[in-house]
Amino acid sequence: MVGYSEIVLDHFKSPRNVGRIENPDGVGEVGNPVCGDMMTITIKVKDDRIDDIKFQTFGCGAAIAVSSIVTEMAKGKTLEDALKITNDTVAKELGGLPKNKLHCSNLGADALHKAIINYYEKKGKPIEKRFLRDERVEHHGGHGEHCYCPYCDIDLPKEAPYCSHCGKPTIMHTD
Repeated sequence: MVGYSEIVLDHFKSPRNVGRIENPDGVGEVGNPVCGDMMTITIKVKDDRIDDIKFQTFGCGAAIAVSSIVTEMAKGKTLEDALKITNDTVAKELGGLPKNKLHCSNLGADALHKAIINYYEKKGKPIEKRFLRDERVEHHGGHGEHCYCPYCDIDLPKEAPYCSHCGKPTIMHTD
């Protein structure tokens, strides 16, 4: 897998937290029509913390590595802190991803967020709007940076936190 960091290769070759939790407290399922990757994350929650987390992913090596690192990043965190995990933080934790694989980091963060939201819905607990995905998009413009939509596979100006084509959040990308 040329062009991938050692961290990506490690999580692809030895993924952590593979499987599905029996009777999960929350389930998040996502798929990307661009590449065909499918990801499911299941969680167990104890005292408002992610006590256990597992994933099942059908997809490329990057999607498997993303699933593995997302579960590692979220395990033991409070639900509030886990909801702060974004596609950008996932890509950074992996040491970067090739531009054509950045959509995989969206899948991991999206699946985690959906599992947590599913937990809140099952418990009848409200979730603060500021923790929903669209409210947490972070962009830090700078030299050589622009936005990239991993759903449409297009570059956008750095002032575009949302894709003008599909309306989904973009990723800050450095040339």
